[in-house]
Amino acid sequence: MVLDATANCNAPVTNERLFGWHAGLFPTGYSGLSTLNVARWRDDASGPMQVVSGPIGRQRVHFQAPPAGRLEAEASRFLEWLNDIPDEPPLIRAGLGHLWFITLHPFDDGNGRIARAIGDLLLARADGSPQRFYSLSAQIQQERQTYYDILELTQRGSMDVTEWLAWFLASLHRALDQAQHTLDVVLVKTRFWQRWATTPLNERQVKLLCRLLDGFEGKLTSSKWAAIAKCSPDTALRDINDLLTRGVLHKTAAGGRSTCYELTDLPE
Repeated sequence: MVLDATANCNAPVTNERLFGWHAGLFPTGYSGLSTLNVARWRDDASGPMQVVSGPIGRQRVHFQAPPAGRLEAEASRFLEWLNDIPDEPPLIRAGLGHLWFITLHPFDDGNGRIARAIGDLLLARADGSPQRFYSLSAQIQQERQTYYDILELTQRGSMDVTEWLAWFLASLHRALDQAQHTLDVVLVKTRFWQRWATTPLNERQVKLLCRLLDGFEGKLTSSKWAAIAKCSPDTALRDINDLLTRGVLHKTAAGGRSTCYELTDLPE
């Protein structure tokens, strides 16, 4: 669904396309033990669509969606806006599209995932590229409680979308920061292995160097080396001394039993 949304971001979003996404999410027609209206709008046969939490009998209603009888007209308005030439700045449009769809809540289940896909589609249009180097959906998943809170605040209030858009854009900024951090880590590892590509290393050394590159917790000592590599203390010390001689590792300032080892600084 997300791949279709981003790779074909400039294709029109139609009822049929949304129904296809929904069918892809629920190919068996079930969500858990519950049957769903798959690839069609909800019908509210079991009562109004509500987002609730808490035990049965003491449930709290966070949001009640528009009645099913209005969905066809409301979805038509939404899709006309979505496929029209934009008046809003592209990033603002992505936030509005996500909020509009999740507020319609047109399906029995899967509305959040499809709303995030619509947001990703609009972000791909904003970027002018179907290739994704960051994931707003993953960021929202990390911040889902705050996401639910800001949704409830917006949907239960006057529908002033200012705070929602502020949160959406800030979350996008955090997603970009996370993508940059991930890229930095990849580049550090790449430069490291390029630098020492011609250095003969045994399996234990490769394993421990990978651990250090992944962010080793605490200080690396010869005893930790032996424990992680499952070798004797003498073998661990030989491995470490070999890397010290080659300049791959260096000792920290602490000496004696507190001697620890770190990766040699990588060249810029």
